[in-house]
Amino acid sequence: MASVKEVLPPVLDSTSQPPPLFDGTTRLYTNYQCPFAQRVWITRNYKGLQDKIKLVPIDLANRPAWYKEKVYPENKVPSLEHNNKIIGESLDLAKYLDAHFDGPALLPNDPAKREFAEELFTYTDTFSKTVLSSFKGDVVKEAGVAFDYLESALQKFDGPFFLGEISLVDFVYIPFVERFQIFIQEVFKYDITSGRPKLAAWIEELNKIDAYTVTKADPEHVIQLYKKRFVDQ
Repeated sequence: MASVKEVLPPVLDSTSQPPPLFDGTTRLYTNYQCPFAQRVWITRNYKGLQDKIKLVPIDLANRPAWYKEKVYPENKVPSLEHNNKIIGESLDLAKYLDAHFDGPALLPNDPAKREFAEELFTYTDTFSKTVLSSFKGDVVKEAGVAFDYLESALQKFDGPFFLGEISLVDFVYIPFVERFQIFIQEVFKYDITSGRPKLAAWIEELNKIDAYTVTKADPEHVIQLYKKRFVDQ
């Protein structure tokens, strides 16, 4: 993939003017620290759509009023402005980019792999909730179940990725695994890849992909955010 470093646009807050909405430009409303938005951002990058889909980063702590009023009433990110309509929800959006834009196809034609992809998509919420709730309990035991699920899933097909070759499934999980790995290591001194060689190899392979690495969250931000939410109470 092209490794030209994209200059990231400045974050828009309550003092910012809206872009010229619905002028034919395709825009991905995002946030540089949000794991849900990161899923779609990686997909956009991997498909080489940097020139076709403009990033519009929103300050979630100080949102512009026009975002809710004129763009996305849900007032969340990510959302996509495309063909004069707005689409939301990160999983739906990642699939939408794959189906409606040029670039490498990110879901295989193989029916068995497609079925497994859907199974893994369905598990994403359970995965996140299991790990997040473990922060108030026994992380090694409780979150371990979720990471064991991924380790087992990574053994189904040959290759370092969930479906063997890289796919949307990898992009859907990595933003959360990335944050959990940072936080659990820092606060609980536990390495989530310990005894999970497939998970370790998967993370290592993804870290070789520019489309992903340019989207990575600031580790200090992750630690402080999760500490505030789950520890300092």
